[in-house]
Amino acid sequence: MTRVSPMQASLGALVALGLAIASGPLAAQPLDLQAKPAAPAAKPAAPRAIPLPPMRPPGLGLPRTAEATSAPVVTTVAAEQPRPAAIPAKSTHRPSAPLTQQEAVERLNAYFNGFSTLQGDFIQFAADGRRFEGKLYIQRPGKMRFEYRPPVTMEVIADGTSVAIRDKKLATQDLYSIGQTPLKFLVKERMDLARDSTITKVSTKGDILSVSVEDRSTLGGTSKITLNYDMAANELRQWVVIDPQGYETSVSLYNLDTQRRPDPKNFVINYERML
Repeated sequence: MTRVSPMQASLGALVALGLAIASGPLAAQPLDLQAKPAAPAAKPAAPRAIPLPPMRPPGLGLPRTAEATSAPVVTTVAAEQPRPAAIPAKSTHRPSAPLTQQEAVERLNAYFNGFSTLQGDFIQFAADGRRFEGKLYIQRPGKMRFEYRPPVTMEVIADGTSVAIRDKKLATQDLYSIGQTPLKFLVKERMDLARDSTITKVSTKGDILSVSVEDRSTLGGTSKITLNYDMAANELRQWVVIDPQGYETSVSLYNLDTQRRPDPKNFVINYERML
């Protein structure tokens, strides 16, 4: 496992908007599958663990073919009463046709510019293989919060002007300009990927549209970002950031909600801590 210095961790946290955390690995919680004698009193069932996808979800980018793979119904008939073979029903799923670069950019721009608030859950995979969970809150323009679940003690807050990276355990806070972060597409009032970044690759697999861009305005140099967008569900599913040092961080999203308005307190930075 690659050892990351505190300075590298801080830069990584900024470049990925707090997504490269310099905290210890999460303690795994193995399930005890061995039979045990009956206890005098029944114990409450343990909460069901949220499944964590790998860095590259195995089904990402593949068309949904559940209907097409359903087992056909076979009907047995008497030999003296032959019937024509049944024609398998066609799947109602129609994989999306490949989009041109301009069409792909317009599709993503329309998505990002179509909501002003967003909140949901995320699962993050750091460059060293560690994974973390948390809540994401966005209020455009400029406001965002990554709130990690314990045992992680770090949080990332953007208030429209600055980005603060806090460590609640160490009682530290670092401030940066919001323009130095590569995830500006989440908080800009009006997004234009072609104008604000350099498009390097566009691909379509089934309903998943992948657009790769380069952002040269991030701290430390150029960041490479890949956005994976589900055209059928009209939702951003994942982004992958490779920072200027070459470290890769991926974030998968689920339970997204663009109707609820986040609490304004989620986006407050205490500047007095810097004094």
